Amino acid sequence: MTAAEGVHMPADVRAEKIRGIVCDILEIDPADMTPTSLFKEEHEADSLRAIEILAALERNFSVVIDQTELSRMVNLEGVCAVVTDALERT
Repeated sequence: MTAAEGVHMPADVRAEKIRGIVCDILEIDPADMTPTSLFKEEHEADSLRAIEILAALERNFSVVIDQTELSRMVNLEGVCAVVTDALERT
């Protein structure tokens, strides 16, 4: 997918794609992931998994996400916001 396609993707479709990416990396059922469930505290994610998520998002959405954004990527809502911001910058 190109960044332009990601920008024009409906927010709910983009959020579901992001949910799928995150759940694949964290090896959890998407039904167990809420928009506000915390990756580290509720899903046992570590810093390596966070980097994997960031890299997968960059590949899938053709964007560059600075590692400083990891502090915002604590739950699905945060990840969606970071991806949206990255798409809008492209």
